[in-house]
Amino acid sequence: MKKAILFLSVLALLGCSQAVDSPVLTIEGGQVQGVTTDIPGVTVYRGIPYAAPPLGELRWKEPQPVVPWQGVKLCDKFGHPSYQAIQYPGGYFTEWGYGDEAPYSEDCLYLNVWTKAPGQTGRKLPVALWIHGGGYREGWGSEPEFDGQEWGAKDVVLVSVNYRLGVFGFLTHPELSAESPNGVSGNYGILDQIEALKWIRKNIAQFGGDPDNVTIFGQSAGAGSVKTLCESPLARGLFHKAVIMSGGGLTVPTAAPAEMPQTVSPELRRLFNPLSPQDAEKENKEMLDWAGLTDLKKMRAASTETVFALSSLYIGASGKFGALTGAPHVDGYVSKKSFDDAAKDGSLADVPYMIGFTLNDLGDMCDGIAAFCLNREEKGGKAWAYEFARPLPTDGRPNVLQGAFHSSDLWFVFKSLKHCWRPWAQGDWDLSEKMLTAWTNFAKTGDPGLGWEPYTKDHRQFMLFKLNAQDQEASEMGDPIKP
Repeated sequence: MKKAILFLSVLALLGCSQAVDSPVLTIEGGQVQGVTTDIPGVTVYRGIPYAAPPLGELRWKEPQPVVPWQGVKLCDKFGHPSYQAIQYPGGYFTEWGYGDEAPYSEDCLYLNVWTKAPGQTGRKLPVALWIHGGGYREGWGSEPEFDGQEWGAKDVVLVSVNYRLGVFGFLTHPELSAESPNGVSGNYGILDQIEALKWIRKNIAQFGGDPDNVTIFGQSAGAGSVKTLCESPLARGLFHKAVIMSGGGLTVPTAAPAEMPQTVSPELRRLFNPLSPQDAEKENKEMLDWAGLTDLKKMRAASTETVFALSSLYIGASGKFGALTGAPHVDGYVSKKSFDDAAKDGSLADVPYMIGFTLNDLGDMCDGIAAFCLNREEKGGKAWAYEFARPLPTDGRPNVLQGAFHSSDLWFVFKSLKHCWRPWAQGDWDLSEKMLTAWTNFAKTGDPGLGWEPYTKDHRQFMLFKLNAQDQEASEMGDPIKP
């Protein structure tokens, strides 16, 4: 019995030693302490609140100052992801291995920091803010493929963030607009990201980071968020480089499409023909009124589950298509104009850019990315273009994602392959190290190095990240590969 007690005591001390080994930092809201990672010398601070929980009267409002806490907050657990649909086996669920995340909640405004220099305010390491994708309706910053310890090991302070999604992050409504001092509604998820950038400016020196050397990067909807931030006047000066991964480039004019067939779903019609902000507000009000949520008091008193399910209930009961979820939109406050218009008139953030896509991505992004790079050259800036062309290996299991699919590059950019079930070859680890080095070089200096040259009218080539026939890493300059 005594041996058992002694064994448990030793385990408890070992568990505590992780926290004791990291310094206590004083940041906005109080004191925090991190824990060690698998990589010696890298500390992670999980679940740091960067704004007040957007609950009750704060639902559908701009992020408010963080609520102070007493004592030292041990940051050993990730914060809640934004409320969203439950993931089911197959596709991305099987790819990422979801299941260990905190419960979904509207109380989701948390971020995570990986660093080699906690408490070393004079280090001034470059900082990178990761913005996750998921169609603005799902995902979180602590998914296994986003493990930031390898970035920390490369002397970059990596910050990942959760932000409000779906109806909680992007609802527009006439009463919300009337209530706002800026006369607009929606874009709360983007305002959360801007608040995270402000948090970085005020607090990141405590983690050894340089608030004057910040890169924003994201994939899919995260890339769309990066594009919105690059246009937004509210984010200007809060970051200094940008990476757009599988988020498209500039819209390239094409022949006028034929009339959309009647068989096309309402959801797809809405994707290609989005409502104006005014019409969206009107439609959203109609749905909420149908549910008896006829004023802001009732809207904010409704349960999370009711608000989340309302769109589906409305469609089933009325036969009309309606969607309370959304995406960033031009509101005249957070966003003054589209990304395309800002690029063309020169008002886009004047920073270095990296931009690219995967071989089997969602549509052919090549022409739009090339157009964006040439636009940056025209405006006196630089942009580096890439294509990820490594079809991921499989072990024969059914119903898994195939090829160099949308999001397949994430394992490589974070060098988080050890969290994946796939049978990686040595060449995959080498390729991942190459990509991690390029991305972190860019965060440090604005140039990815490795002989990768900017895309210009005289050098119209993408960096190809792929394996050669001998399953060895081979990154080379060339034209994008067609699937």
